[in-house]
Amino acid sequence: RTLMLNINIENEYSRLKTVILGIADNLGNPPSESDAFDPRSLYHIKNNSYPLEEDLKKEVESFKKKLTKHNVEVLRPNNVNDCNQIFARDLGFVISNMFFLSNIVPNRQDEIEGIKEILNHLNVGVIKLPEFMHIEGGDIIVHNDKVFIGTYSEEDYPSLITARTNNESIDYLKRIINNKEIIPIDIKKSNTNIFENTLHLDCCFQTISMDKAIVCPDGFKKKDDVEYLIKLFGKKNIFLASPEETFMLTSNVLVISPEIIVSHSKFKRLNKWLEEKGVLVEKVDYSNVSKMSGLFRCSTLPLTREI
Repeated sequence: RTLMLNINIENEYSRLKTVILGIADNLGNPPSESDAFDPRSLYHIKNNSYPLEEDLKKEVESFKKKLTKHNVEVLRPNNVNDCNQIFARDLGFVISNMFFLSNIVPNRQDEIEGIKEILNHLNVGVIKLPEFMHIEGGDIIVHNDKVFIGTYSEEDYPSLITARTNNESIDYLKRIINNKEIIPIDIKKSNTNIFENTLHLDCCFQTISMDKAIVCPDGFKKKDDVEYLIKLFGKKNIFLASPEETFMLTSNVLVISPEIIVSHSKFKRLNKWLEEKGVLVEKVDYSNVSKMSGLFRCSTLPLTREI
């Protein structure tokens, strides 16, 4: 496209207009055990159940069909050979009309190349965070006057490849974004234990309308944070996930609008809960993509939602 792209994100649920959706082409060979970025991928590599490229492609394309069905403009990264480009969310994030480029784990740098051309069409300059700040888009949830940020503040942070957002970046964002309250939330981390690791905040929490949210208590490090969210949204407005639902990444849906949500066909209880609240649930089987520790929110980087 030649037009400049206006960007604006004030929350996770206003009608989605423009989004970058990852691609599953030319992923290269499955990673070796030593190259796995997270315990879930490691588990599937060890068990010979790591997903095949053709299955991943099918799932991502059926997700794309749901987006275009609801008139969302879908932009795709340029293909980078031998590179997993499914999880566009981590590469950057939009808060209001600012685009922040993430410092992602070093072995994922190539993925940024894939979206450079799109970034060149933004109507604003891209803010590149200083090197010492680690932050990935999956840890950022914008909720009008609040920004929730998933973090990990224990001393073993440097030894955890699964810890993706550090406190330095939170202090920095507090300085840049002074019209929103920045709320850090500690999430569980483990390089090896698939049940004790929450890769990003959106793997255990997501706001789905002005007053509704999905919360997976098992992904949080502190009970206080879970209680704070329940109080903020009100118990009847929260879908509280069981440990098994937390493990399935039940909070990782994509909200097209408060009335339309893309969800995994296997999230039976969540989908029923949403439908009872009058939401149209667009169901997609994302079983293979989920083996790599991400679902619908992780595969998308929204650029514009209606104001």
